[in-house]
Amino acid sequence: MKFTNGEWLLKEGYELFSPKEVYFEKVIDNKLILTAPTKFIKHRGDTLGGVNLTVEISAPFEEVIRVRAYHYKGVKNHGPSFEINDKNQKLNFESNDEKIVVKSGNLRLVIDKKNWVMKYYRGEEFLTESTQRDYGYVKADWKGFAYDVPTSTNSFMQQRLSLSVGELVYGTGERFTPFVKNGQTIEIWNEDGGTSTELSYKNIPFYLTNKGYGVFINHPEKVSMEIGSENVKKVGFVVTGEELDYFFFNGPTMLNVIERYTDLTGKPALPKPWTYGLWLSTSFTTNYDEETVMSFINGMLERKIPLKVFHFDCFWMKDFHWTDFVWDKRVFKDPEGMIKRIKALGLKICVWINPYIAQESVLFDEGMEKGYLIKKPNGDVWQWDMWQPGMAIVDFTNPEAAKWYQSKLAKLVDMGVDSFKTDFGERIPTDVVYFDGSNPEKMHNYYAYIYNKVVFELLQEKLGKDEAFLFARSATAGAQKFPVHWGGDCWSNYESMAESLRGGLSLAMSGFGFWSHDIGGFESSSTADVYKRWCAFGLLSSHSRLHGSTSYRVPWVYDEEAVDVLRFYTNLKATLMPYIYSISQLANKRGIPTMRSMVLEFTNDKNTHYLDKQYMFGDALLVAPVLNEVGIGDVYLPKGNWTNYFTKEKVVGNTWNSKKYDYFSMPLMVRENTILPIGNINDNSDYNYEDNVDLQVYELLEGIKTTREVYGTDNKVKAVVTIVKNGKEVVVTVKSDKKSKLTFINLNVENKDLKTIHTDNHTIVELNSYTKETELVFNIK
Repeated sequence: MKFTNGEWLLKEGYELFSPKEVYFEKVIDNKLILTAPTKFIKHRGDTLGGVNLTVEISAPFEEVIRVRAYHYKGVKNHGPSFEINDKNQKLNFESNDEKIVVKSGNLRLVIDKKNWVMKYYRGEEFLTESTQRDYGYVKADWKGFAYDVPTSTNSFMQQRLSLSVGELVYGTGERFTPFVKNGQTIEIWNEDGGTSTELSYKNIPFYLTNKGYGVFINHPEKVSMEIGSENVKKVGFVVTGEELDYFFFNGPTMLNVIERYTDLTGKPALPKPWTYGLWLSTSFTTNYDEETVMSFINGMLERKIPLKVFHFDCFWMKDFHWTDFVWDKRVFKDPEGMIKRIKALGLKICVWINPYIAQESVLFDEGMEKGYLIKKPNGDVWQWDMWQPGMAIVDFTNPEAAKWYQSKLAKLVDMGVDSFKTDFGERIPTDVVYFDGSNPEKMHNYYAYIYNKVVFELLQEKLGKDEAFLFARSATAGAQKFPVHWGGDCWSNYESMAESLRGGLSLAMSGFGFWSHDIGGFESSSTADVYKRWCAFGLLSSHSRLHGSTSYRVPWVYDEEAVDVLRFYTNLKATLMPYIYSISQLANKRGIPTMRSMVLEFTNDKNTHYLDKQYMFGDALLVAPVLNEVGIGDVYLPKGNWTNYFTKEKVVGNTWNSKKYDYFSMPLMVRENTILPIGNINDNSDYNYEDNVDLQVYELLEGIKTTREVYGTDNKVKAVVTIVKNGKEVVVTVKSDKKSKLTFINLNVENKDLKTIHTDNHTIVELNSYTKETELVFNIK
């Protein structure tokens, strides 16, 4: 939202009221409260009118400062509000005649009291500032104080924070526009727009920059952001109303910023190992019945393609009846028996749902009579004819409606369903009334949060606290707690592969630890070439699902090589599970995403700042999907030594690497000084991969320790291994209650007390179990 007309003027009809000085200050409940007139008070008469802003400053926890300003305090907040973890620690600040300094760890906010300016520092390092005309209250249709008529739509609060030369902005949710957000106008407003537009299913009012700080705008309603667009050296954010509340996070690293942001808004739940396996869908509008479903499942198993989950999309229910949670008996005559037959093959079951109740649904009358559906201001049920004729929307602000909805899901779980695809939740109207009186503008984005929370909590209740897992499309801040989210409706071409990845990396920069996408693309049908390349990308994502719109995604409908390619990468992911589960622990405990943009891991390397077609899968693996029909893989390798995972060829970094790849290879590079735990079984995602794990050691650096923890399927640490190279010695410290082996890649070592096997430039050492921490010393030959 732009209020200015160039550098000097406001747009016609607008007036901006910015703080000019600090007039009063006091501390209440660990909050520093400032009275900030928007004109200089030169004599008593100046206090008789005009706009004052009240600014509250607090410190939720170390390295975070919260700033809340309001004009009219008496405006009631009808909610909803984000669920945040604000510890409101004791405030540390200093004040004199000239300035106020608020401290939180190394983060400082300095306010000039005589001529209002806000500056943020990390120690002595300047981060950003808000100067005159950046911060304040804006009125539209302004005619003067005597003639002003405040409304809910003509009052705004804004803040603009400066950008330094070379400073780049990331985040704001899953966005398919350019990865670096500088120059973009972004509306934080959930919409169903596919992956090829500026619209987003998952809007998060949070951004971070390559200077190692981040900002969370604590408003669930629409937030308008001008990122180096209205003013090319500033990030501006605006909300409608009388109040603006935001949190400022210090890093110093970008990963630290995400960690602190998720300390505030919540950590992702840890998915169970089975969720990382291959998911297969019926696809959307394709025809299918039990015979079709079983032919797909058996076809995969007969071809020795490991399959973990079968997903039933929309038409498991009768057309025009979504959502009624009733199997369409015309095509599924024995759903309970079918589920048992599928689960006997070792698979889990997922079914599609959404929060919309069509007029033909058996639930519509009940929901209408009991007040479980969102209403118009006149008391009518809100309905429209898009997506389903006459559909209404469940009002989850009504606790009884939430329980009612959960009761329908509970019957499906009792039948054997393990997970739900929580589709939609973006097209939420604002001309409505909610049961609890929530502000419809605030509920538009927030609806996605409560919808997914209701479903997630039902699965926790029925299956156990650690067993809940969704496949969700819509989200807002905090929804990272309910994994996993997938990228939405994409086309079936290379361009959509790239835009999907771009969106996923942007979402990861916004606190989401896990992410997936439709392998093969959703809309239309891909070529066999695109499908095979997408299989590689999909199986090297945190979660992997085959899903389409009007055509099936089983590999044999493309060609026989596609069968082999899908099998190859599904098995590859299974062998990587000891590693994947270790990086998933970081996502759960610290909020660090499993799929990380290059700039997150290599911020000091400016060559990484715009990279959006490759990513780090955890800390050790670099993945660059092939995105063209000629098979050329382009990858930038940061400084250091990298090892091709497939060939074990060493490549020196700080350069671009480009070559042709067949379908059974791609740029998959292992970072130097890595311990990469590899499983020894290739046929599933939740096998006992902690048994006989192969700890592959890559390119040790002199004097720098590297550590890896290996977790079992029970989520407990089974092994901790630390390795350091000192001259001609390699010292290994290991604690493990399982047998394992060390494989030194391209390094020839020996230990007189342990049997070593040398083969193809590898040294393999069989390790016994060590219940106590044990030190092993190897000599480099």
